[in-house]
Amino acid sequence: MSKPFDMETFLAGVLTGSHATRQRHLRQAKTIQAEISERWNRDTPWGWKRKHVAWFLNYRLSQHSEATRYYYLLTVRLLAYRLEKSWSFNL
Repeated sequence: MSKPFDMETFLAGVLTGSHATRQRHLRQAKTIQAEISERWNRDTPWGWKRKHVAWFLNYRLSQHSEATRYYYLLTVRLLAYRLEKSWSFNL
């Protein structure tokens, strides 16, 4: 029996800034994880590919404001940094 993936532990080493900023990144990372898990059955960021994250940014956030998309992009950059990936996205 496996434990559910803990996003907070995953991002602990790369989260910086104020408490509110860290909480926002965690909340958004959990949202990204849930959406990718539901759509692609990829439960952990280790199984994600660039196309999964691009799908989230382009389709799941398409109805959100520019500011919301920007903040999610910052979280995605943090996830990519933690995964040691060189992903880049344009909004």
